[in-house]
Amino acid sequence: MARQASGSEVLERAKRLVVEAKTMDELRQAQAVLLPLEFGLTLAQTARAIGVSVGWTCQLRRRFVLAGGMPDADRARPGGRRRENMTREEEVAFLAPFFEKARMGGILVVGEIKHALDKRLGRKVALASAYNLLHRHGWRKLAPDKRHPQADVAAQEAWKKNSPTSSSKSIERGRAKGRSA
Repeated sequence: MARQASGSEVLERAKRLVVEAKTMDELRQAQAVLLPLEFGLTLAQTARAIGVSVGWTCQLRRRFVLAGGMPDADRARPGGRRRENMTREEEVAFLAPFFEKARMGGILVVGEIKHALDKRLGRKVALASAYNLLHRHGWRKLAPDKRHPQADVAAQEAWKKNSPTSSSKSIERGRAKGRSA
């Protein structure tokens, strides 16, 4: 014989939730509690009725009962930055002097930011932490271009065509030495 279903203390809340449910998940969770208590269904029968596995049905019931009759939708979900050093607002305030200096024509030096971050947090942090901090606030490392934006490509090509190569210079030196001997 199967064990008697527990959770009678939240039965009234489950009945209300069946009527008030806004999502299918809330409805299933209320049904997972209601069907075994009201109609004496087993977990397997309840799972078949609500369209989920037996394990998931058990989990839905347990969550509802442990939360005191609150559906999963109302509980806080994990996510976000759990190991953050500073809040977003603190990061903005920390980076403000560096960004202001960069706006005035200065260069944003990541090493300086890392050093200031070490002092602010009271411990050493990886250089990647400084880069991640900048990345979160829309800054990226700029690498120099392959050529100067004001370069005259035609003049550079003409110089390449007309300039002596290193091998021709050595041949000329060799000839000069041979003639003087």
